[in-house]
Amino acid sequence: MNRKSLLLLPFLLLTLQFLFSMPSAFAKSKPGGEKWRAQQIFSRQDPSIETALLNMSLSEKVGQMLIAQSDGEYNRKNDIAYQLLSRLVQEGKVGGIMFLKGNTFGSSMLANHFQSLAPRPLLLSADMERGLAMRLTGATEFPPNMAVAATRNPELAARMAKAIALEAKAVGLHQNYAPTVDLNINPLNPVINTRSFGDNVPLAITMANAIIESLQSNGLIATVKHFPGHGDVTVDSHLSLPVLQADRQRLDAYELKPFRSAIEHGVISVMTGHLAVPKLTGTMEPASVSKVIVTDLLRKELGFQGLIITDALNMKALYNGENVPDISIKAVLAGNDLLLFSPDPELAHSSIVKAVEDGVISMEQVNASVRRILQVKLWLGIEERKLVNLNRVSEESSPESHRALAKEIAARSITLVKDANHYLPIKPLSTEENILNIILQDKAESETGKGYCANLDRYYKATHIRINPGTDSLSLANTLEQAGKASAVIITSYVQIHSGSGTLKLTAMQQQFVHSLALTVPKEKPLILVSLGTPYLINYFPEITTYLCTYSSSQTSEENVIDVLRGTLVPHGVIPVSLLGAPSESGTINNH
Repeated sequence: MNRKSLLLLPFLLLTLQFLFSMPSAFAKSKPGGEKWRAQQIFSRQDPSIETALLNMSLSEKVGQMLIAQSDGEYNRKNDIAYQLLSRLVQEGKVGGIMFLKGNTFGSSMLANHFQSLAPRPLLLSADMERGLAMRLTGATEFPPNMAVAATRNPELAARMAKAIALEAKAVGLHQNYAPTVDLNINPLNPVINTRSFGDNVPLAITMANAIIESLQSNGLIATVKHFPGHGDVTVDSHLSLPVLQADRQRLDAYELKPFRSAIEHGVISVMTGHLAVPKLTGTMEPASVSKVIVTDLLRKELGFQGLIITDALNMKALYNGENVPDISIKAVLAGNDLLLFSPDPELAHSSIVKAVEDGVISMEQVNASVRRILQVKLWLGIEERKLVNLNRVSEESSPESHRALAKEIAARSITLVKDANHYLPIKPLSTEENILNIILQDKAESETGKGYCANLDRYYKATHIRINPGTDSLSLANTLEQAGKASAVIITSYVQIHSGSGTLKLTAMQQQFVHSLALTVPKEKPLILVSLGTPYLINYFPEITTYLCTYSSSQTSEENVIDVLRGTLVPHGVIPVSLLGAPSESGTINNH
């Protein structure tokens, strides 16, 4: 039995214990009559939708299936991309728009502009895993999923989702490409990592369902991703094709569980991933364009009634620079209702139209997808609230209560993974004593941790040294010498994830330097490793006995670290992933 199989066994044993500890409000329940559930939305028969389908041309129908992209900055009319998208919207060749980077007011103006041009209401969306601020400045930034899971508090997750829904609707958005329900079982995963709720199945299900329910009951579509599971890969699908080496038995026991639960709970949308699952399909065809996975498994076997959307079609796992017609047709044939972020939406549109005309794609399949899209748009009531009230964008896109909630989640998620020698909090130092703070970076960025260092200086006499991939051996030797003399040493890591090759984004020299620190600093003096990013960092440095993780490098997380060092904040987070071969603690979900 391999290591991964061994890791799965504890989860099966912990599941019953964990489920019994869940609060009743978030315990698994059978779908009821709530209007936000997919089971209700897609079972309704509405004559207006059937009439609309009869009156729509093939071009209009295919247009409804395409989600184009736009920056969230309001551009002048002479901007080529703005002009092109305006024309495509006006001609009905796209049915939705995903906003990328920008600001809340600019995106609101764009939303109003495009909606006013569209012959039918547009489905506007964004990837808001960490809140609207992940895409648009002026909104509230929340901690990543892994931090939310570390709180073990689904009520906090639900409150966060409600806040995200309110901010999204304030700028005219209807769909969130979240939550990520991939189980990050592989520490070498370069693309999911802290975007996951962890590797504990019951915990991930509980948190995901709390977010789904809160998003959708507040009028925002939730999208679980990346089907059938992106957690056990070592390649970034933005760069090349990842391979999930899991058979059907393993998928049923692990990866598919959060998706099954989300579907039962009523999630409206599922995003398919650009990853190969050869033991399921028998080929290296990406899941997102595989009929075996999209139609046979997701639609038929799992019984998903809602919207199926591809991951971005411009990702290199799928797109080679010239295959837009091929991937567009394959995505539709696989069973996707919505095609996201085509590199050339107009070419995608004409290719799909021709495929239908040539009998490659059936009109029946197109009608089924468009019917679902129109059902969702009717549920959203876009026609009645199509335009954004620009006078209210500023006050509604990041109210103080939402910012306070983000800080609360960050504070309750900070996790003291281990402190064998009881180095925390750091005892008050005399005027002669000093702390050596080593900023460990995977990029040569001089501004990283600047505010954190200034904050540390408010409470301690500290020396700050940056160790990045370009640091030379002499500087490393000098730093080791200073570490041996310091009263306490803090290694503050800003490494967020692993590299695309599945290796730690630190050079061999940097890694050896950290190992040397553990040998250099006397045992009676604190040596503390702080990760403002991936929790898996400690796997590389097990000899370090005090390890603190925040899952994020936000300003709030930096401030929380200082508070823990001082003893004014007690870390209550529980690690939601397995470290050093030990399963993550199941624990009891904390609601206090």
